[in-house]
Amino acid sequence: MKTLIKNGNVLYNSQLQKLDVLFDEEQILEVGENLEDKEAEIIDASNLAVLPGLVDTHVHLRDPGYTAKETIATGTKAAAHGGFTTVFAMPNLKPFPSTPEVMKAYLENIKANAVVDVFPFGTITDNEQGKVPTDYEALKELGIVWFSDDGVGVASDAVMEEAMTKAARAGVLFSCHTEDMDYRRPGASVHDSEAVTSKGWLGIPSACEYAQLQRDLELVLKTGVKYHADHISAKESVESLAKAKAEGADVSAEVTVHHLLLEDKDVQGPNWKMNPPLRSHADRMALIEGLESGALDFIANDHAPHTVQEKARPMDKAPFGIVSLETAFPLLYTEFVWRTKRWTLNQLVEWMSLKPAVRFGLKKTGRIEPGFKSDLFLADLNTQAVIDKTEFESMGKNTPFDGWESRCVIKETFKNGKSVWKEERKPK
Repeated sequence: MKTLIKNGNVLYNSQLQKLDVLFDEEQILEVGENLEDKEAEIIDASNLAVLPGLVDTHVHLRDPGYTAKETIATGTKAAAHGGFTTVFAMPNLKPFPSTPEVMKAYLENIKANAVVDVFPFGTITDNEQGKVPTDYEALKELGIVWFSDDGVGVASDAVMEEAMTKAARAGVLFSCHTEDMDYRRPGASVHDSEAVTSKGWLGIPSACEYAQLQRDLELVLKTGVKYHADHISAKESVESLAKAKAEGADVSAEVTVHHLLLEDKDVQGPNWKMNPPLRSHADRMALIEGLESGALDFIANDHAPHTVQEKARPMDKAPFGIVSLETAFPLLYTEFVWRTKRWTLNQLVEWMSLKPAVRFGLKKTGRIEPGFKSDLFLADLNTQAVIDKTEFESMGKNTPFDGWESRCVIKETFKNGKSVWKEERKPK
């Protein structure tokens, strides 16, 4: 089946242009003016931007094992609502996808229930225990070439070096949550700064992140493994990454939406509790500048749904994490493209589509041009809207952004040429 989007403002050759886009279920067929195709379904995109589908390399779908928080069906529907057509799913599940047998079942679950592409991570160590490296070659035979122990850092230097050596030999990528637990006291929940510890909460110092990151980067240079650093939050981490890149390390790094938009002083309670925590203004500016300079490579979400009951616990007992798939693009567009005009639309889209796609080995993904995958979304970039968590497709409602205003409304998302999410006007 073919679809022809007409009269849209298409992000093509790095700028919005009044063009038409013709595509089928395999690829974009043609981009140009006044296109016609008698076999195609026509969609009028007047006054809408036509943008490439977004790619998120850091998502928690909670399925299997924690389906009271999220499922593959609800999480991927949330992704589509946010304009994401590809997500990478973290492996801290029950059971952990550490073996081919578990991974095969996981892939079948994804195939049956996902509405966007889901690429699952295997674990760096068996069951994320930090003791024995996973059999990367065995999982690679299933197409799994991305590995993470997200939620925990690999504490042992020797185990991490062994894992990296085996991963380099297998030609797979590590995506690493770096956290040295010697720096984190039980019950700590916020950045270790007066802005938040004065409220009675225990702080987590930046060294909790950057100390282990620096250890990892030294091992990357030693082993030659392909390495990606998760959810960078501290200015020292940005500096370490820039140094490692200058020394020739095969390294990339992501920054999350919440670390770009929020700081320690903004924390009000458990819906502002995430790991790593929101840090200082100086840290946030270093992240923005690091993204602009290339020390950091692209934007991810770390979408982490929890139940309302879990997030209602006291700050020291509530779980870390927020949901963000459905608010990421509208909020970043509003702040950095529309309000401050610090970034162009093309910069933002590349940091959320093409750059993660290229780093994680996805072909023909992240652009609107002939031959690329027919993954795209339609957005109204001229309408004021209010974030309303009750309208989320995600089961998780744990967001600090409820009630925030945006200048972007996502109207429809296409995955492999098929509409997988469309705005429905609800009666007031």
